[in-house]
Amino acid sequence: MQRTILITVGMLSIGTAGYMWSATQHWYENVPGVSATGPLNLHFAKDVALAYLASGAALIWAGAKYDKTAGICGASWLVLHALFHIWIWLHRGLPIDIISLTNLVGIQLPALIGLFVALNFQKPRTKS
Repeated sequence: MQRTILITVGMLSIGTAGYMWSATQHWYENVPGVSATGPLNLHFAKDVALAYLASGAALIWAGAKYDKTAGICGASWLVLHALFHIWIWLHRGLPIDIISLTNLVGIQLPALIGLFVALNFQKPRTKS
């Protein structure tokens, strides 16, 4: 189950990277809250897409190879990004709206689940 979770969070991250990279304008205009951060900066958006790609690849590697260290590294960007979005939410006055729901479901939960699983990831014991 741990492998499946790491691979799933990794695939979600790679999917996010692909969306941000290949349809940047659509991502900017349609993900709740993104356009409120200021004008679209293609360079910055694609930099973030690459961070998602690297995190996703590390999480998938972790799940496929039973590599706890790769899992923690892969989850690190996601968790830092999630913490930043929590900080933004606090400064927005803690509203319960579509932006906070999108952040919770699309950013915070995958990050925290990925980190929790990575920290507790173990190879199954072989029977001798």
